[in-house]
Amino acid sequence: MTSPLRVRSSSCGSLQRYERIEATLTQLNRRTAGDNTWFSRSGASSLEVLSRLEPRNIIPEILPSEDDVGRAMLEELDDLARQKGGELVIIILGGRGAQALHRFLGERAQKADDLISRLHVFTQDGLAPMRKGNSLSFVRDFERLLGDAFFQQVRSFTTVRTDSDDLETEVRNYVEKLDSVGGADIFFLGHGPEAQSRSHLAYIKPQSGATATDVAGLIPISSTILEHHITKFKAGGTSVSPDDEVECRRATHIFTLGPDVILSSRRLVQSIVDASTAPAKRTSYRRVLEERLSNEPRALEAQLDDNPGLWVRLHPSVRSLVLPDLFEST
Repeated sequence: MTSPLRVRSSSCGSLQRYERIEATLTQLNRRTAGDNTWFSRSGASSLEVLSRLEPRNIIPEILPSEDDVGRAMLEELDDLARQKGGELVIIILGGRGAQALHRFLGERAQKADDLISRLHVFTQDGLAPMRKGNSLSFVRDFERLLGDAFFQQVRSFTTVRTDSDDLETEVRNYVEKLDSVGGADIFFLGHGPEAQSRSHLAYIKPQSGATATDVAGLIPISSTILEHHITKFKAGGTSVSPDDEVECRRATHIFTLGPDVILSSRRLVQSIVDASTAPAKRTSYRRVLEERLSNEPRALEAQLDDNPGLWVRLHPSVRSLVLPDLFEST
């Protein structure tokens, strides 16, 4: 039996001012695919799930500016709040793609907005080991953009503890928290470029072995991911100290949510606003739009593993918000 993955790191205080959801460890099946560790639900097999899904085309919505993309994302939240009573569950996007949304939410929080007090917020990925205080951690970027007033009002804010020496336990705790509030109403997604015009979604990498029943995973980090991560933070205005960059480059694994959470979310809202600084997204996004998906489950599973950005094509409710520069010639 393979031993649980443990990554040693220095301790760091948890975000005590955020309300926490108490949970026990959820029951997930652990499996490995090469050097990747995935946690999946019992029940239907991945091929059975894929056999019930219908591939769809994505029609991108081209908006004039990054602020317009952020406003469209905020409109999605306002629409959800009008349609659904009580608590709202969202998974937010780190890095550049949702910075405008987070800034707008921070401004709304200054007025003690009812929307924010209804939100259970979850983050979707993170580099480990890494202190949450590192300027290249998603948590620190969220704090910078959302502001103190947001965190004083939000119902809960949950992120995996990337400073833990037992990442597998943290993954199970995280999934249990998401399950305890009924899963995601909106999963805000980005789009990451990979070699050969392939793409990653959340941080589900090509050939990482992710399947339709995988809820979350821990995957080895690559130099490509590290460079993409650091570049997008700097392009988004984050001030990065040399020490923080050194620590970031020592990260060994990435926590990521898996295809099961993407497929089970009630709505996917994708945003791509940085093709000018990440030009490889132009060809990788075009491939997502144009690739023909197989109707045979086993062949489709291989396609999705080769190019995880295609998972959005299997969801019935997707809005893909992009800027004009995504379609400029490279």
